[in-house]
Amino acid sequence: MRRDGRALDHETLEEIRLTAVRRVRDGEKPAVVIAGYGFSRTTIYKWLKASSGRGKGLRALRATQASGRPRTLTAAQERHVFRLINGRDPRRHGLDFGLWTRVGVGMLIAQKFGMRLGVTAVGALLSKLGLTPHKPLQRACQRDPGPIERWQRESYPAIAAQARRERADVLFWDEADFRAGDGANESRVIPGHASMVRHPDPGRPMSAASAVNSRGAFWFSLYEGALNADLLVELLEQLMHKRKRAVHLVIENLPAHRKAIIEKYVESTDGRLSLHFLPGHAPAMTGDESVWGRIGRADDRSRAISGQQHP
Repeated sequence: MRRDGRALDHETLEEIRLTAVRRVRDGEKPAVVIAGYGFSRTTIYKWLKASSGRGKGLRALRATQASGRPRTLTAAQERHVFRLINGRDPRRHGLDFGLWTRVGVGMLIAQKFGMRLGVTAVGALLSKLGLTPHKPLQRACQRDPGPIERWQRESYPAIAAQARRERADVLFWDEADFRAGDGANESRVIPGHASMVRHPDPGRPMSAASAVNSRGAFWFSLYEGALNADLLVELLEQLMHKRKRAVHLVIENLPAHRKAIIEKYVESTDGRLSLHFLPGHAPAMTGDESVWGRIGRADDRSRAISGQQHP
């Protein structure tokens, strides 16, 4: 019966090759030897030819480690790819997008090394380099990091220190818009029955103003329509209602927040309320920006918001 050598491990095949060639060299007929192992008659002659090469001998019959699929990029090239993309903007390399995707990395490799890798191969390379997909932070093009760093390093510590001396609270203010509706995509019902959700007018927006402190205590108030100076004063009055401690309110530096009527109201509180404006284009520093961002995601909009907690 013919034997398939591919079913044998490398060590077994090596031993068969060496033993068979030695037997032939000792005088046995090649056809008889190879028949005893169940291999094709031509196989023994390939082994004999390989072992008769000059300077080779039986070493040519020993098993060698398979090299596998050859590397497309060398180790040095892989490290170079890492340096090119880690923390770098693709547009610096003449690409037309701002995020590194597998397709984009493949284009960069073709541009730098003249090699074309498939999307799967690029994904494997990125995983090997420790570069995993993440959702990027959104930043305005007009954002100036200098004033933001100074505010974080100097302004906010001064505000916090003043609040501690006065035994006052530091709150972060924000506004957000929503559409009426349930963010859940499915419900649980008995087979054969359909669930129904009645929504109010989907074109009617809902807005909310909020304040949060560093410990996570959260205050909010709902309102309709666009925010203007008069409405902001009403919301600030709600925030300060029955509040025993003074408030240092950190708020975005928007034109609607700097109207004269707002300054007049702040002055009327006799120091119980102070406004501190953030640098331009830095809404993420309001603290509760992340709260509204989380509520805006589909997996959280299905959770009800109830009650108000005074920070």
